[in-house]
Amino acid sequence: MGFVLVAGAIVSEVIGTLALRASYGLSRLGPSVLVVVGYAAAFVMLAQALKTLNVGPVYAIWSGVGTVGAFVGGVLLFDEPVKPATLIGIALVIIGVAVMYLGGMKH
Repeated sequence: MGFVLVAGAIVSEVIGTLALRASYGLSRLGPSVLVVVGYAAAFVMLAQALKTLNVGPVYAIWSGVGTVGAFVGGVLLFDEPVKPATLIGIALVIIGVAVMYLGGMKH
């Protein structure tokens, strides 16, 4: 159940982050509400997941996968640029998350 909560927290955080971009500095009500709801849901689910999972690897997964999700969402929804250095950075994030997971999760 912990991993399901982490997945939900990731999705909620990415939605909140993309809504933050769409809110134009929190000046649009709809996206601004989505920012608050997305981040609140993410933190509630993350807090519940941490009842049974280790904080270091879970935070690495949540923040790393969220970073990749926000990048992909920015490219798809806002036509943000994809540069070789960005792709290298994303690969390093994924590798870092994998190492944290392998090294610190409860088995």
